Amino acid sequence: MADKKKIELEYIIRTSPKVLYTRLSTADGLAQWFADDVNINHGIFTFVWEGAGQDAKKVREKAGKFIRFHWVDDDDDCYFEFRLEIDDLTSEVALIITDFVAEDEIEESKQLWDSQVSSLMQLLGS
Repeated sequence: MADKKKIELEYIIRTSPKVLYTRLSTADGLAQWFADDVNINHGIFTFVWEGAGQDAKKVREKAGKFIRFHWVDDDDDCYFEFRLEIDDLTSEVALIITDFVAEDEIEESKQLWDSQVSSLMQLLGS
């Protein structure tokens, strides 16, 4: 398997951190923008796209701040994470997404995240 590169994407989202975090950390919230469907069973999140499921384990979480998932069938040190950062001065909410992707898929992954986050922003009216 080719080495994966860590990418970080940042999006400013005009909504309350609490509302946004619910969309990032619950099956219902994730199913509204990230996947067609999401099921949780014994701590394993099954993300469903076009009928095919992919399992991820929630490996770390600090409520309201970040949640990190590890794809069950991926390298141990690879994960994807949603992190919220709130600007002290402007109170802007930034969603920072960390992901690990094959070098030849970086642009494709960025476009996919842009598309997914665009759906999230529409959902939130941001």
